[in-house]
Amino acid sequence: MDEYLPLAFLNAWEYCPRRFYLEYVLGELLDNEHIILGRHLHRHIDEVKTRQEGEITIHQQQWVWSDRLGVKGIIDAVEERPEGQVPLEYKKGRMAKHLNDFFQLCAAALCLEERTGGAIAFGEIFYHGNRRRQRVEFTPQLREATEGAIAAARAAVYEPMPEPLSRRQKCRDCSLEKICLPREVRYLRSL
Repeated sequence: MDEYLPLAFLNAWEYCPRRFYLEYVLGELLDNEHIILGRHLHRHIDEVKTRQEGEITIHQQQWVWSDRLGVKGIIDAVEERPEGQVPLEYKKGRMAKHLNDFFQLCAAALCLEERTGGAIAFGEIFYHGNRRRQRVEFTPQLREATEGAIAAARAAVYEPMPEPLSRRQKCRDCSLEKICLPREVRYLRSL
């Protein structure tokens, strides 16, 4: 495994540590309708380009990394606005408090800060389900929680596979449900 944790796997870690382990440590990947739709919605975003919209310069598909935190990845876009840089992620779902998305966005901002030496106050997530952007403030609490999640995910690589979650909706929507077998594992553990 790479010494730098990809940002997408930080998102997987916060969604479900077992999913993170299956994908990142064991290399298990499987598509479902959510993955395929997300890939379809990203088809125009995944083109590497820079464009100007008024006073805003938009850099799509920007590589970011942090030597201090040991993370790397691609941020969907970075907007250069008069007030500074704003990282932007595009997500398939609907707006809510998706901590996994917030961690991924915040980690990208931490990478940008390390690379540029500038402070980034907030980022935005465009949710296709609402067709709106959600502003995410990079508070000290979110920064600390993000760095804690990075450290925990990096440490989990050397631990046994985590137990399945007991959150049925997350399991139902997960592309790895048929590999993870959360209900079956929980049942066998109860015997």
